[in-house]
Amino acid sequence: MSAPLVVSIPHRLGREEATRRIKAGLARALAGIPMLQIDEQRWEGDRLVFCVSALGQVASGHLDVADDHARLEVTLPWLLQRFAKAAQAAISNRGNLLLTKRD
Repeated sequence: MSAPLVVSIPHRLGREEATRRIKAGLARALAGIPMLQIDEQRWEGDRLVFCVSALGQVASGHLDVADDHARLEVTLPWLLQRFAKAAQAAISNRGNLLLTKRD
């Protein structure tokens, strides 16, 4: 099994506001990726546990929300590993936009 894809996104929102924004923005973010389907999604406190599928492949992982950062960890099947760097950059960019404090 390959190493998981990990993205850490710093923020200055606090845990509650970051979690609220992630919950509100998750559907919008995923709508921009039509080939991605959510198979499972559940919150366990400050952790989102999920399973998604794309191109006939299944990936699972979790997102932990802390006071000063959010950390996403996804285990990708071998076929989706080819897209790992692009996915990492896209997740980081979208996450930064979502968690940027707006004054």
